[in-house]
Amino acid sequence: MSLEKELKARSHSACELCGATENLAVHTVEPKSGENAYDCVMICNTCESQITNPETMDTNHWRCLNDSMWNTEPAVQVMAWRVLHQLTENGADWTQPLLDMIYMEEETLSWAKELVEAKADAIVHLDSNGVVLEPGDTVVLIQDLNVKGANFTAKRGTSVRRISLNRENAAHIEGKINGQSIVILTKYVKKSK
Repeated sequence: MSLEKELKARSHSACELCGATENLAVHTVEPKSGENAYDCVMICNTCESQITNPETMDTNHWRCLNDSMWNTEPAVQVMAWRVLHQLTENGADWTQPLLDMIYMEEETLSWAKELVEAKADAIVHLDSNGVVLEPGDTVVLIQDLNVKGANFTAKRGTSVRRISLNRENAAHIEGKINGQSIVILTKYVKKSK
C-alpha cells in the first residue's frame, strides 16, 4: 500500500487537523524523513499553506484543534501542538489552555518541541536592559511612541501584555495598545516583573 493510500485510510480521507475532505496531501512532520505513515499527516491545502506561512494563520480556522489534538496518532499530536504553540506566540488567547491540556507521551512532546526550540535558539529578543523576552511576557514602554497609521501616541509607562515575538527579527515584538496590534522595537521596552 502506498504512503498516500495508507494515510487516506487512516484519516478516512479527511484532513487530520481540520476535517476538510478536499485538496488533501501528505505532509511530512519534520524533522522526520517521511518514509512511513508514522512520520506524516494527511492535511488539506488550507492547513498546509498556513503551516508553511505562519504569518497568514487564521486563528478561527484552527479552532478545529479542540478536536484533533486528541488524535491518537503521534504525528497529528505533534502538528496540533506546533500550531497551538504558534498561535499562542501570535497572541491568540484561547490556545494556551489547550496547550496546557494536551496529553502526549514524552517522546512525542520532544518531537513536537524539537523544531520550535531550534528556531527559538536562533533569535533572542532582549529588552532595553538586556533581559530576555519570552512570548506572553508583559513589557512597559520606556518612552512615548508615535504609532504610525493609528494616529495616537503610546505613552511612556504603558503596559503591553501578552507580547508575541517576531521570529525573523530580534529587534521586533508585537503587542496590543488601545486594542490595536502594533510592532514595537525591543529597545523601547523593559520587561515587567
